[in-house]
Amino acid sequence: MISSNQHFQFGITMLLTEYRLDLVTQALRNILPLEHPADALLRQFFQRERIGSNERALVAETVFGVLRHRLFLEHACANKSATASQATPRRMALAYWIRFGGYNLREITPLLKRDEEKWLGQIKGIALDKLPLSVQAELPEWLIEKLRREMADETILALGRSMQQPAALDLRVNTLLAGRDEVLQALRAEGMDAQATPWSPIGIRIKGKPSLTRHPLFLTGKFEVQDEGSQLLGFLLAPKRNDMVVDFCAGSGGKALMLGAMMRSQGRLYAFDVSEKRLANLKPRLKRSGLSNLHPQLIAHENDSKVKRLAGKIDRVLVDAPCSGLGTLRRNPDIKFRQSPQSVAELVQKQAAILAAASKLLKPGGRLVYATCSLLHEENRAIVDNFLSGHAGYALRPAGEILAQQLIPLDTGECLQLLPQPHGTDAFFAAVLERV
Repeated sequence: MISSNQHFQFGITMLLTEYRLDLVTQALRNILPLEHPADALLRQFFQRERIGSNERALVAETVFGVLRHRLFLEHACANKSATASQATPRRMALAYWIRFGGYNLREITPLLKRDEEKWLGQIKGIALDKLPLSVQAELPEWLIEKLRREMADETILALGRSMQQPAALDLRVNTLLAGRDEVLQALRAEGMDAQATPWSPIGIRIKGKPSLTRHPLFLTGKFEVQDEGSQLLGFLLAPKRNDMVVDFCAGSGGKALMLGAMMRSQGRLYAFDVSEKRLANLKPRLKRSGLSNLHPQLIAHENDSKVKRLAGKIDRVLVDAPCSGLGTLRRNPDIKFRQSPQSVAELVQKQAAILAAASKLLKPGGRLVYATCSLLHEENRAIVDNFLSGHAGYALRPAGEILAQQLIPLDTGECLQLLPQPHGTDAFFAAVLERV
């Protein structure tokens, strides 16, 4: 999968040529309308254009760099001193390389048209602190307006800047097959800069972006790629060995695999999802994992008969709800341009319906974790508060206390609220509900 994690710095090592500029321009022309996710469009581009690994790396870095800094680049391309006011793919690429890519004007000059050199020479001098907050934070105005209901402009700016940095590469050790120290030592022996994650006791963070999909430890199921914040959701749910557990929106199963390992492959674990394709992606991962207690199940909707037959029988339910994904902008910077107030409003309705349906699975004393990778109050605490106001048999439990029981010293208040800048993870929200 091509993603913004493939971050390289080419200012010194990558020679720019007309051919490479044309490739980047073509890729941006295909991707910038953002009719589909950027990583999928880029993958299609690479399938059509059989190009070398250096070119692929340059194209991927530039495309995701432009998406991260798009609002600034559009401002720079529309600068009054520019003879053309359009933010064309070509100009966006050139402006990105000069301002953020580590190139100097001398290296780029041979590629320039007559009117571009003076304009590009002024790009580095644009004072960011004089620009509107949306441009400084690289967040659309509609999103700024929503965030202002919850936080001050300085906090929004810090958040936006943290989202402009590429995410680290986090691994989760499969504790059914290996220990963290064993995997750490093996990776370090190969010269990788691998460190234990600060919060998750089974996480590893690797500096740089080595390709690990053919690594023997990956192929034998000893680790999976999973953000540390996502791992913490499993520790909030804290399933026991012989529990009945449901991962209600399992996707391709990363969290379900973790839950299965926490249960030592005992008990019974259902992975529900409405997407056959996503569940198909779980199959090879499940095979590697060594788990025998995980049962993927395709459902039509949250009130499917497969769900209803488990009502009142389940000890633990994870609801990693479909959401805007705005907490993952470090990896998927295109999301902020593909979401809108209207799409968020539709998601909020879906989230409320899913939480209501999933809550019926719990037996008395059972625990449900509602989680999103969103920044927005309306997708997070508002969903939980509205649910509690209409369901007297459920109570909110302090997330920090549950993590402390597992020797994880992380307390962000009643609910778990992770952000890139203080925590080094994607932005996650999670609330722990119990049926009383």
